[in-house]
Amino acid sequence: MDIRSLEDFLDSLRVPESCQLNKPVYKKMFLDMGALDATDKACLKNDVSKIRWLYTFKPATINIPAYKDAEREYDEVAVLLVDLNSPKRMKRVSSFIQRSIPYPVVVIFSYAMAGQDSIAVAVSDKRINQADKEKWVVEDSVFTDWIDLQAQSKEEAAFLRSLAINNLSYKNFWDFYRSFTERVIAVNCAEHTGSFGLDRAEKADQVDRLVQLKELERLEASKAELANKLKKEKQMRRQIDLNTKIKLIKDQISAIKGRL
Repeated sequence: MDIRSLEDFLDSLRVPESCQLNKPVYKKMFLDMGALDATDKACLKNDVSKIRWLYTFKPATINIPAYKDAEREYDEVAVLLVDLNSPKRMKRVSSFIQRSIPYPVVVIFSYAMAGQDSIAVAVSDKRINQADKEKWVVEDSVFTDWIDLQAQSKEEAAFLRSLAINNLSYKNFWDFYRSFTERVIAVNCAEHTGSFGLDRAEKADQVDRLVQLKELERLEASKAELANKLKKEKQMRRQIDLNTKIKLIKDQISAIKGRL
């Protein structure tokens, strides 16, 4: 199906009725949890329009077993929809939501401008705090860029279609959640490679792919900084030096893209 609106996207997920909750989450809940600082509270007040708890996946609602080891306890996965008034501090909003809810959460952000829906997806791995078993540690957080549902690239369209629940792993809730993470990493890689692919789905590869993606983003930022310096540089000797450094970074970027 064509995905041209937020409603189309949610329908495309094909979530079983047994998992659909669709209840409002009031801002007061996050304030009462005490995990927000002053900037977080400002984001909650000014940037967040409303939050809905869309889906709850549990063994009782879907045929997926819980997962538990020494570091993780994934016995359910929640999906929240967060409508934003402003998209600028989306990552900050995601951060305090993930800190406040002590189990795996997929956050779907939506933002409408001029009648057109844009979405972003955020995931964060969590592990048990070994010093306090009642607490969780939020590890890697991964975000998509904003996707304009009226003007998707072919890679973004493939990513959206891949999120249909039947495409995800039902082995256990750890693998189920990792399926979301793999897809977010894959669409971020596609921005650099021009191809959306899920052929590297093993855990070690997922971690390695994320590390390489972050290194690629760091190199791209360094290249842009050097290019700006080059524009302003008047001395030939310094121009040659900067060009050499930019060439080296381009070679590193090409090598990483080849591995993604």
